[in-house]
Amino acid sequence: MKLDELKPAQKKTKKLRVGRGIGSGLGKTSGRGHKGQKARSGGGVRRGFEGGQTPLYRRLPKRGFTNIFAKDYVEVTLTMLNKSTVQDVDAKSLIKDGIISKEKDGIVIIATGKLEKKLNIKAVRFTKSAKEKIEALGGKAEVI
Repeated sequence: MKLDELKPAQKKTKKLRVGRGIGSGLGKTSGRGHKGQKARSGGGVRRGFEGGQTPLYRRLPKRGFTNIFAKDYVEVTLTMLNKSTVQDVDAKSLIKDGIISKEKDGIVIIATGKLEKKLNIKAVRFTKSAKEKIEALGGKAEVI
């Protein structure tokens, strides 16, 4: 066994038993105070409730909307593509190499950084300058 594998033993804590007498520190009202809605069983208020006052989420104006048809692309830079181990780069090879974690709605290649090797890349979209840089090294930029 190596020294870096050693860990301290887990501390065992007993479940707190409330309402078990004055000596426990949480006897009688069991830490709920005296009377009121929060003292009752099943009592309490929902999230955002402000005692009958119009809650904040209703006082604030609504703004904008969420476009349910919007595409969520993964942006990949030329610097990130340098880490690729294969010459024919697509979404599966990028995930395998750990460059991206998910494909989402497709991959967009952006010209940030400098490409150092010839690659054949398949992606949904390329920026104009990214396509130029890829083709300048003799690679292919294929739109799928």
